[in-house]
Amino acid sequence: MTNRDVKVVAKGFTYLEGPRWHNGRLYFVDFYTHTVNALNADGSIEQIAVVEQQPSGLGWLPDGRLLVVSMKDRRILRQEPDGTLVEHADISALCSGHANDMVVARNGQAYVGHFGFDLMGGADHEFASVVLVNPDGTSQAVAEGLSFPNGMVITPDDKTLIVNELFGNRVSAFDIKADGTLGPRRDFAAYGDLGDEPSWQKRVEASTIVPDGLAIDAEGAVWVADCARQRAVRIADGGEILDEVSTAPNGVFAVGLGGDDGKTLFLCVAPDFDEAARTAAREGELHAVRVEVPHAGTP
Repeated sequence: MTNRDVKVVAKGFTYLEGPRWHNGRLYFVDFYTHTVNALNADGSIEQIAVVEQQPSGLGWLPDGRLLVVSMKDRRILRQEPDGTLVEHADISALCSGHANDMVVARNGQAYVGHFGFDLMGGADHEFASVVLVNPDGTSQAVAEGLSFPNGMVITPDDKTLIVNELFGNRVSAFDIKADGTLGPRRDFAAYGDLGDEPSWQKRVEASTIVPDGLAIDAEGAVWVADCARQRAVRIADGGEILDEVSTAPNGVFAVGLGGDDGKTLFLCVAPDFDEAARTAAREGELHAVRVEVPHAGTP
């Protein structure tokens, strides 16, 4: 593990997710204030939108309009040029839990994960799908049997979707077909099959990594927010852990590569992901650290 200087760049939030570098600024969401925000160069924060049913994944259509996941009503919203939010897609029929993270390809097709079960309500673990949302708002499930599909990236050649499986102890990859649908799942990094264990807590205990947010770099490695291990790890295709950044005593729940040269790793940190605790406090922070290999791919 390289010894690095980790800086706090913003604080006073509930629980941050979805960091995306776009047009010279870092965009991110704050779950329990229901806001989409941008970090300006001077350190100030601009509120971009309010999503009443809790925002998550972010992305942009080819014409520059923002897409944002509305988690609890399982919709994708689109921000129009006047700033209003309108429904882009209703994916509720395809989601068996909150809609969650999202990556929007350069052609405007979006890939969205969902919980698969009522995590905060204490339900047993259930496998979930990845939903493809086309630019016209039509949608379909394109991958099944994933354990809480979470952070997602698309490789620079637009040919591969990489997906974190939060409670699956693995990072998965899929070939992207010409129509945007996906080929069979394969391992990008796998650390042991957890089977059908119904307790997500036991799945976490048995895991080497608990991969939440995801970013890809120019060498084809991914930075993963290992949310139960208080660290971000850089992982090569095949599973070798190449580097690590500690966020102890906090957990890290999302990562993004950005900055003018693409070599700043942004880290969304908080004590935990418990909804009641995070709603009641303002302990979420955005940290940043310099790394050697720049951003690549989407987002």
